[in-house]
Amino acid sequence: MEKKNRNGRKVMAAFLTVSLAVGILGGCGQTAADTADAKKVEITNVSYDPTRELYEAYNALFAEHWKEQIGQDVSVIQSHGGSGKQALEVANGLEADVVTLALEGDVQVVADAGLIEDGFADEFEQESSPYTSTIVFLVRKGNPKSIEDWDDLLLEDVGVITPNPKTSGGARWNYLAAWYYFESQGQSEEEITENMKTLYHNVLVLDSGARGATTTFAENGQGDVLIAWENEAFLSLEEHPGEYEIVVPSVSILCQPTVALVDEVVDDRGTRDVATEYLQYLYSTEAQKLEAENFYRPSDPDVFSDYISTSGERVITELPADGKWIVDDIALTDIAHFGGWSEASAKHFADGGGFDAIYEQGLGN
Repeated sequence: MEKKNRNGRKVMAAFLTVSLAVGILGGCGQTAADTADAKKVEITNVSYDPTRELYEAYNALFAEHWKEQIGQDVSVIQSHGGSGKQALEVANGLEADVVTLALEGDVQVVADAGLIEDGFADEFEQESSPYTSTIVFLVRKGNPKSIEDWDDLLLEDVGVITPNPKTSGGARWNYLAAWYYFESQGQSEEEITENMKTLYHNVLVLDSGARGATTTFAENGQGDVLIAWENEAFLSLEEHPGEYEIVVPSVSILCQPTVALVDEVVDDRGTRDVATEYLQYLYSTEAQKLEAENFYRPSDPDVFSDYISTSGERVITELPADGKWIVDDIALTDIAHFGGWSEASAKHFADGGGFDAIYEQGLGN
């Protein structure tokens, strides 16, 4: 499968081409009355930063599927950015037929704006999470700072890159994974808070999204370690062969991106059927393999097992020759440990909450 440059030149060209076509062919707008009978339909997927390559490939796969099943051409407009920022954009009027965001809490922001009906997490399989990921470290070749686990990120000479939890869903997973590590060491909340202050004191740049943080680390050369989605880290190995290594920490968190229909939009535009199938088809065997090939953890256990790394090593220096890549020797927790997203967001990420206090005080260390 051909990989695209993550800086988005090819993606942007495709985006402009489709946008122009939509502008010419659909100048009067789509309505519920004529969508089903139209020869062509267009939907918009508002997603988060690291899914650019995945959905570029998936959109082509889905278009073939929809054409075979319905006989209708479908084009998909992609929008990517920090997940929290993307959620606010949709809540404030960015029109999306579907959202495929980094965490359930970001989808809830759109639901709270009245655009998504209650129960979205139960609308599709696996709590509406067709694929998952986890959090790992990306370090420079040879791991010059000998970074092996979360406590190494507290050392004075270690520069950390991670995005901003106020705008990035991935950054929230990073934060909670670190918190859970210190908690698993038997530390009190006061001790954990002090360590989190030190960690964020070592953060050199807080980008708005995960892809921006990867660019800061891998292309701009800042920092000693990037706290990254597993899929984003493996993509970096592929795009920069021989330059980086993945370090698997002793514990991490199971990241569950959430997909949902934007009910108000699909009902207004008459795109509910195609948008529903767009999300449902993410669970098909063909799509699950594509997700794995883009370094996500597929929800289908049979597909998942085909991509488990059998190296048994905690430091993965290159992609396994057999194509298997999922690191399976990492101890994972999940968001239920933190009381779910509503409780976790209120405690850690709300304005004036835990992260604000930790980051502001950490800067003063």
